Amino acid sequence: RVQVVESGGGSVQAGGSLRLSCSTSGFPFEEYCVGWFRQAPGKERDEVAHMDDDGTTWYADSVKGRFTISRDNAKNTLYLQMSELITDDTGVYYCAASPICGTVAFAQGYWGQGTQVTVSS
Repeated sequence: RVQVVESGGGSVQAGGSLRLSCSTSGFPFEEYCVGWFRQAPGKERDEVAHMDDDGTTWYADSVKGRFTISRDNAKNTLYLQMSELITDDTGVYYCAASPICGTVAFAQGYWGQGTQVTVSS
């Protein structure tokens, strides 16, 4: 049975940091492209970052230089280190996994329930 569980969200002031974790099981994590998405209030869900099985990373322009995605294949866990947070980073953050990277692929992949991140000014 596949499980994808995010944790680490919370409330933080602008300029602060948070580290999100995504614990998974039930599929070959090390072979999958894994990524983070976020949905701000009243907006569509957007991709924030992903990491392919070979370690190749991609970041949305809005988070480049502030967020770092990483994975621990031994723990089947994905991380998102978020620094210099701004109010626009507020939203529900979701973890997703797919055999290949890409918006369409992720849509058909495995998803967690999300964790709330709130950044106040």
